[in-house]
Amino acid sequence: MAQLSFVVPMVVMTLFWGIVGGVVPWFIPKGPNRGVIITMLVLTAVCCYLFWLIAILSQLNPLFGPALSVDTIWYLRYHWP
Repeated sequence: MAQLSFVVPMVVMTLFWGIVGGVVPWFIPKGPNRGVIITMLVLTAVCCYLFWLIAILSQLNPLFGPALSVDTIWYLRYHWP
């Protein structure tokens, strides 16, 4: 099972953007700009969710780690409390 510290934000953000893009458009009142407002809400929800998802998933498996010099590694090994 995945760690709870990862599952909770995934569920909360998925539900939030799912509600913004899937439920809120049903409550937009009828009017001349209803289609534009619905399109705006759905596109905003999709784009924001994808941006957040890519950012959170890229932190799980970074492409490169910290680059430490030999002196820094030696110092950390022998002088770190």
